[in-house]
Amino acid sequence: MTKIARQAKNALEVIHSMIYFAPEAADGFAALGLERGRMSYYAGRAAAMGPVGPGPVAATFYNFNPESVAASIPRAWSIASPSAVLDARLRAADAALRRMLGDVSSAAIAEAAELAREASQGCTPEGKPLYAAHADLDWPDEPHLQLWHAATLLREFRGDAHIAALQRAELSGVQALVLHSSTGEGFKPSAARELREWSESQWAQAEQELRERGLISGEGKTSEISEAGNALREEIEAETDAMSMAPWRALGEAKTEALIDNGRQVSRTLLKAGAAPRDLFGRD
Repeated sequence: MTKIARQAKNALEVIHSMIYFAPEAADGFAALGLERGRMSYYAGRAAAMGPVGPGPVAATFYNFNPESVAASIPRAWSIASPSAVLDARLRAADAALRRMLGDVSSAAIAEAAELAREASQGCTPEGKPLYAAHADLDWPDEPHLQLWHAATLLREFRGDAHIAALQRAELSGVQALVLHSSTGEGFKPSAARELREWSESQWAQAEQELRERGLISGEGKTSEISEAGNALREEIEAETDAMSMAPWRALGEAKTEALIDNGRQVSRTLLKAGAAPRDLFGRD
């Protein structure tokens, strides 16, 4: 039964995550005076928590280098308030979804929004700081933005659970990133290191620690995940699935299947419009 949590995640994630690739968001944050790239990402995703310092952001984002976070947060709040960032983010989501989906008033989007909102009401905030911050925000009025907001809540709810599973597995943020990139899925190791802004020495240290645990083999460009590493990753994903079931139990199996179907349709349309890299979000 818990596999449905992963199916729902794969079906809905791009609906939320498109905001990180949308030019409307980059331009909107730049108009506030925020630096393009890392500062805008940190501020845009963390703004729901208010004008927090780098500690809570690094803790909840997990696999980003805390030194990178500290270079942008809290400086971003001296440039634009969290409320202004949130307003710009919502405007960007509206513009991006209208551009990529075309008819945002379709019955499919309205149904998906209703089901996703109902599912999100099954989430609870205990131990879920980034979800809880977003859950305190007001709901948008229009269905396509309600769908985006609900997808955001569901994504951050699962993300908080995933961090708990990584902690249980005794994997630090950089170790989790190294292990994931060693599978050949998503970002290549060099891209993952650069995008999360870890130094070569920090990355090499994490590789060595994983090697000592028998989770990866080889060194440098020849590093690859071991059988034990794959087993641990699946254990972590299964535990994340189990901790992410609350919204899907609340929604029920039939409605969840309907939301997954609708979510896949919306996600395919977004991906065809270039919403996100296919190698990251193109799998069911």
